Amino acid sequence: MSDSAARHRARQTVINLILALGASIGLVVTLVLIVPRDDSSRIREIDYTAISQKAQEDSGFDVITITPPENWWSNNAMLTTNNIDTVPVFKAGFVGSDIKYVGYTQAFNANPTWLALSLNGKVLTEQYSSKHYTWDVYESVVENNPKKTMDYIMVLNYKDQDYLLLYGVADQAEFKSFVDSIDKELNGVPQID
Repeated sequence: MSDSAARHRARQTVINLILALGASIGLVVTLVLIVPRDDSSRIREIDYTAISQKAQEDSGFDVITITPPENWWSNNAMLTTNNIDTVPVFKAGFVGSDIKYVGYTQAFNANPTWLALSLNGKVLTEQYSSKHYTWDVYESVVENNPKKTMDYIMVLNYKDQDYLLLYGVADQAEFKSFVDSIDKELNGVPQID
């Protein structure tokens, strides 16, 4: 067998590999382009107001029903009374534009251990005064990029051992809007939707 025949076979193998790779890429591109995709949000909106009011009726706890800012909507809300730490909590989450999220936890008859565990890895950085209350602001000792939901937590001890934790990824003005809504709700000020 001659050297030219071996070179021809080697060249042909490379050409065949390139053609096979091109055909595979073409097939993948074709499939990606023709397969329909649903680009809508997978996060479902829930009836937060109805869930929070039902939780209050069923439990007898003073569950807060806040009014989120405009263009924000709730993606979860739940009362849990059978936690391992025995602290009943109502949790809700709100989604805003630009991938923003604000959640809150309302704890009833919480103990110091529950609060310490909730704030694990956080340090007190400042206080924020709303119209009727002073909130403690905690931030994570670890700087995460991108920010995580529990990197920023506002804490309010509003009655005996009842606490509100407000956390998430949003602008300060948006957090203050939630704080104002909570302040009004705690003080019986009617809120207009």
